[in-house]
Amino acid sequence: MSDELAHNVRKYRRAAGLSQEQLAHRANLSVGPIRRIEQGYDGVRMETLHAIARAVGVKTSDLMAAGAPEPVSHRDPNSLNLRELRIALTPAISLASTVAPVGQEPDLRRLRRMTHDNSVLYFEDSYKSVAADLPVLIRAANDAVAYYDSGEDQAKALVARSQALNLVGRYLTQIRQYDLAHAAARGAIEDAKAAGNSLVAGSGVGGMCWLLVRTERFDEAEDVAVATMDLVEPKITGATPDEYATWGGLAMEAAAAAVRNNRPQEAKAFRKAAGTAAKAIGTTHRNLLRHWSMFGPVTASMKELEDFMIAGDARSVVRKADEQEALQEKSWKRLGGPSTNDGNRYRLDLARAQVRTGDPTAAMDELTRLDQIAPEWFRHQSSAAITFEEVTKKRRTLTAEMREVGAHLGVFA
Repeated sequence: MSDELAHNVRKYRRAAGLSQEQLAHRANLSVGPIRRIEQGYDGVRMETLHAIARAVGVKTSDLMAAGAPEPVSHRDPNSLNLRELRIALTPAISLASTVAPVGQEPDLRRLRRMTHDNSVLYFEDSYKSVAADLPVLIRAANDAVAYYDSGEDQAKALVARSQALNLVGRYLTQIRQYDLAHAAARGAIEDAKAAGNSLVAGSGVGGMCWLLVRTERFDEAEDVAVATMDLVEPKITGATPDEYATWGGLAMEAAAAAVRNNRPQEAKAFRKAAGTAAKAIGTTHRNLLRHWSMFGPVTASMKELEDFMIAGDARSVVRKADEQEALQEKSWKRLGGPSTNDGNRYRLDLARAQVRTGDPTAAMDELTRLDQIAPEWFRHQSSAAITFEEVTKKRRTLTAEMREVGAHLGVFA
């Protein structure tokens, strides 16, 4: 992507009548990154592209274009670690017809319980346990769908497999195995649609949107989220918490895509919609199988702070973290707390804001805490490594505790 990116940045900079120095000043960057991008260097942070897009008044996606792929490492441990899950999720096919063995009637209740239990483990960051169970879960779900060829039981089996695939897709997105994740997310949506269950399908779309945002496909993520919101919009009266949570979750995904794509007004509107849904529910709504995640006023407030961080407004993040009632842990007994994942993401955003507003000690305290309470989740967060590097630039020497955190993040590798 380097040559195309260099061309696009140079084109939009010149169209805006800016020198490299002027663009750097407007984007609140040093001139070095601008020069390196226009010279075709690799390793550009998405955060830098957001800032450049804002400075020249275009969408972030306008700066990006496909180029020739770079060679990848042949020593990726996940090629072996995920072997069984890859086989279960993308089985080999041939021209010969294959008929799945009928066997005993599947226990759909047990299948749903297994998916629920692994969802709980996922939210508790027990990734090793989840990875071990997922191949078995997918095969059991496939057997259930193959067993029932029509009727209500087939619809139930399709919904059960959709929920299992949603879990698989989100887990794979979390560990950055994006192509496999896309196969799982797509299957989750197709199964729920085939079963005629719009809420489960909407939850699957939410997982797909998260994947699209993670892979910088911002336009698609926003479009897909908005289209699905129109289909699952709750009625003015009589809507269930599941309906509000599904619709509100999609609004948050649309906002996440819009703000990263330099569409702040659209993001603000989506956040307002999510806030309306959260207010209608009143407290955190937890339904791991139907909605997948946890949604409510606390989650909506935490996600809104992400927008300020993406927009480079670290001061607002720190200020609002102190001021907003929903972000105070003492309020969670009444409002309900966030999921572990959302809570950890919020703490990481706060750490990034703290180091950028001149408080590296507070930022390091947050990083250390996250490393202790969620080590598996923590080591998969690229923004944690970026924040750690920013902290260390402000320190002459590193404590043993700081070196341990850096080693866990792979910063010293």
